[in-house]
Amino acid sequence: MHQRLDYKVASPGAFKAMLGVEQQVHQSGLEDSLLELIKTRASQLNGCAWCLDMHTKDARARGETEQRLYLLSSWREAPCYSERERAALAWTEAVTRIAEGGVPGELYSEVRRHFDEKQLVDLTLAIIAINGWNRMNVAFQTEVGSYVSPHGPKR
Repeated sequence: MHQRLDYKVASPGAFKAMLGVEQQVHQSGLEDSLLELIKTRASQLNGCAWCLDMHTKDARARGETEQRLYLLSSWREAPCYSERERAALAWTEAVTRIAEGGVPGELYSEVRRHFDEKQLVDLTLAIIAINGWNRMNVAFQTEVGSYVSPHGPKR
């Protein structure tokens, strides 16, 4: 696949705006491990190879296990995720696929058991951000494979 254009160069202002949202997400106080899981799951749903490459590398560099990354697409059947992670993953799927049926009330009730109001808004912003990045990278066919995690070697 050939990259269509480099959106960072074509519109530095748009890229800066996306980075501003990302900065807010990382200042939210949500766990890095949780953020990498939801970013990876949304990227799986959206078929974004660039983001999958990035977030699986970042997750591994931050100490995530390969098993949990391999099982992420089947998280409902895998026993290795906490209740909080499961709630976040279900929320990620619903928000990512919002056009397919909205966000059910029972899911909202479940996710609120694990996230306070601020955390839930921040989690939702993180999902919005990764969906935006996915759309930029898929639409412009960003070349995949050269990302190196700034978080150092896997621990």
